[in-house]
Amino acid sequence: MQMNQSQHKAVLHKDGPMLVLAGPGSGKTLVITERTRHLIEQYHIPEDKILVITFTKAAANEMKERFLKMMKLSHTRVNFGTFHAVFFTILKVAYHLNSNNIVREEIKLQLLREIIHRMHLEYEDEKEFISDLVSEISLVKGNRINISNYYSAACPDEIFRKIYIDYDRSLRKSNLIDFDDMLVLSHQLLSQRKDILKLWQDKFQYILIDEFQDINMVQYEVIRMLAAPRNNLFVVGDDDQSIYRFRGAKPEIMLNFPKDYPECKQILLNVNYRSTANIVEAANMLIMHNENRFPKKVHTVKEKGPQVTLHQYETLSLENQGLVNDILMKNKAGIPLSDMAILIRTNSGSGALVHKLMEYNISFKIRDGLPNIYEHWIALDIISYIKISMGQCDRRLFLQIINRPKRYISRDCFDTPQVDLDGVKDYYEDKYWMLERIDQLEYDLALLSDMTPFAAINYIRRGIGYEDYLREYAEQRRIKLEDLIDLLDELQEDARPFQNYESWFAHMEEYKEELKKQFENDNKDNDSITIATMHSSKGLEFKVVYIMDASEGITPHKKAVLPADIEEERRLFYVAMTRAKEYLVILNAKERYNKVMQRSRFIEEIISKQRER
Repeated sequence: MQMNQSQHKAVLHKDGPMLVLAGPGSGKTLVITERTRHLIEQYHIPEDKILVITFTKAAANEMKERFLKMMKLSHTRVNFGTFHAVFFTILKVAYHLNSNNIVREEIKLQLLREIIHRMHLEYEDEKEFISDLVSEISLVKGNRINISNYYSAACPDEIFRKIYIDYDRSLRKSNLIDFDDMLVLSHQLLSQRKDILKLWQDKFQYILIDEFQDINMVQYEVIRMLAAPRNNLFVVGDDDQSIYRFRGAKPEIMLNFPKDYPECKQILLNVNYRSTANIVEAANMLIMHNENRFPKKVHTVKEKGPQVTLHQYETLSLENQGLVNDILMKNKAGIPLSDMAILIRTNSGSGALVHKLMEYNISFKIRDGLPNIYEHWIALDIISYIKISMGQCDRRLFLQIINRPKRYISRDCFDTPQVDLDGVKDYYEDKYWMLERIDQLEYDLALLSDMTPFAAINYIRRGIGYEDYLREYAEQRRIKLEDLIDLLDELQEDARPFQNYESWFAHMEEYKEELKKQFENDNKDNDSITIATMHSSKGLEFKVVYIMDASEGITPHKKAVLPADIEEERRLFYVAMTRAKEYLVILNAKERYNKVMQRSRFIEEIISKQRER
């Protein structure tokens, strides 16, 4: 392939540090593989002295395959791998570790589950709580944060510290390490053993790093040690596409690279070979609003192409209908569904969109595994109330709701598979205040039995006091009540069309079966539109991209409060926009689940820049 001047300059670079700023679709993989070839063929660097690092196993394998194809080889001694693979190799040699020493994911989750149970902690959604803990533990280790100075978002600080220490102790006791320990232990080893460090410095004399904007502090410090004293560090990335701060990635590392290496050379790859001019210009207009970035403007070799389309609808329902109409129109015009993508900010709240696709038999693939709203613990609470009101007496249904909201009824009352509330009254026969609570519950259940699903959810929320229970839970878990209320709103809106419980439950079963079918579709080569979160769309490209729900509170997300958070959200929107090759359609609704929504500031920024021109 013919290279442009900037790409060629980067490929010819031999010694010393170089920072390659590679905009979207600018051919960075080509530059890395070509430079690797150039080091071998032109500068006669032995293959095994070259280390090429990227962030995922799939990306490392793809890079290696492209290199082998380019070199017309079946194997190579160039070291292609992820950070974890490289660091584990270092630990293997030093400590004689093998794959049995790496904790398996299910064992890791089991260890955390046991710790939580030992501490008698109770959370409504244990899976979600453990997932939050895993992220925070990774963040602490990946940035070498002193645990005593860390403030947890998942639970009270003292509880998090105890969980963290117990988890670490459990790993050591079993002679196990997790992926984050690979980084921390490599850092400790190379800091303390200069002889071992020298061995690896001589081994990896030329280091190339892809997606450098996603690096965390420990990874960077280890790489700096390995690269010294030669400092043949060739880093490629785009600070405008740094979107993993929540995982510990620090875009400041890339921004400060020229300060850490004052002698470093800089190359800008600012020609986008993927998208049309209108898409590239709109993306430029957006990202210019970020202050903490390398100043740059991407341009393209492609023609103007269609205008970026902005659609505002009155309601969420009309937005989803507008999306479906546009998909069907473009598909009829000859664009296969497989060349289209629907990008969403988060997986939650996208049930109505999926329902609409199902209604029109539009085949889809879900890149991130869409959660089924009816399996969320809040939905299970609501469904349990309704099923009891319909006459079901299963013990598990009563245990699900009996203290949501708090009635202070003991679990010991429910000692038979089928529950009779008269038996519960017998248990509390000498406590009139408890009998009043049980009478109130019976009254509430009797009212629910004759309601529509929509009215029932409304009564459970406000009449029974379920929202008060959620308020307490949100405070305890340090999460926003708004997130829980949003889910209730979505569930209630979903129930609106159904006149009785039976038809609503039948719909739930159909939805579950359809999701299962679509999940099986993922591994087939059928013509399906891709649904992906903005985060998981990185590295992909499609002829047509739809960005959904471009509203304040969704994108930028309501959790984004600080200027640094808003800049990250803007980068995420920029990544979503630059996935599109020809058509970019951005949609939003003025009203969502009876709430008035403001159009995303990101749309305003694109439009305002267009007006200024």
